[in-house]
Amino acid sequence: MQDNAPPISGALRRDLLTAQQNEITEHHIYLRLADREKDPKNAEIMRHIARDERRHYDFFRGYTGADVPPNDTLVRWYLFLSVALGLTFSIKLMERGEERAQVSYDHIAESIPEARRVAEDEDRHEAELIAMIDEERLRYVGSVVLGLNDALVELTGALAGLTLALANVRLIGMAGLITGIAASMSMAASEYLSTKSEQSGQDPTKAAVYTGIAYVFTVVFLIFPYFVLGSYFGALAWTLINAILIIVIFTYYVSVAQDVPFRRRFSEMAGISLGVAALSFFIGFLVREFLGIEV
Repeated sequence: MQDNAPPISGALRRDLLTAQQNEITEHHIYLRLADREKDPKNAEIMRHIARDERRHYDFFRGYTGADVPPNDTLVRWYLFLSVALGLTFSIKLMERGEERAQVSYDHIAESIPEARRVAEDEDRHEAELIAMIDEERLRYVGSVVLGLNDALVELTGALAGLTLALANVRLIGMAGLITGIAASMSMAASEYLSTKSEQSGQDPTKAAVYTGIAYVFTVVFLIFPYFVLGSYFGALAWTLINAILIIVIFTYYVSVAQDVPFRRRFSEMAGISLGVAALSFFIGFLVREFLGIEV
């Protein structure tokens, strides 16, 4: 414990030990991420941040006089996220946790004013991270959004309309699958031509691939209930639930990685997709009633 440290209450000590573990855990996370980073400049920035986290840990240790191990589960979790969802997402998610931790740092600073510098360092870290990250998957997130949005709007609308117009679950699934695959190829080709003409610095082929993959994934996820269930109304309900699930997951990813509001983006995507589905369902009803077509 530091020689000039003030007396520490039980509650304050618990807060200090929690902050101490957070810092050593993030120290190990940044070191491991730096070891995996191929860009030397980015890797060095992360090692610099890891050294700062270690310095913060030593600062709190000076008051607690105790060694605290890192949370290995969190270390493995963020490493997994960096592989599965990208470096940007995993770091931004961790930074959100640091923002919440600053509330504890402010409480600690009431008794230990020097702790406020730790919180200020965390703000600087976030700015450095935002400036350093240049991930391919984020450069092409616009192409992914295009594929997802178009597939969600077009296919939920098509399936809702076909559900009443055809009233045959397997036939609806087959028609939707053909429509979705054809539309995915068309959308990928359009994205290739659009990216090539814009000369934005993006690779047109990669943009087309990202768009096509996002579209096909969405098609498969929306279509498969029609090949599993025997009720076309049940299949449509499941498809709409899947559509909302895709929107929730992707909107959360983008909101974390790009620091955009979750609720507004989710409301827009969900409102458009479900609105088109409802309109198409009504059109399907009109087609069946007024044209008298029975399949």
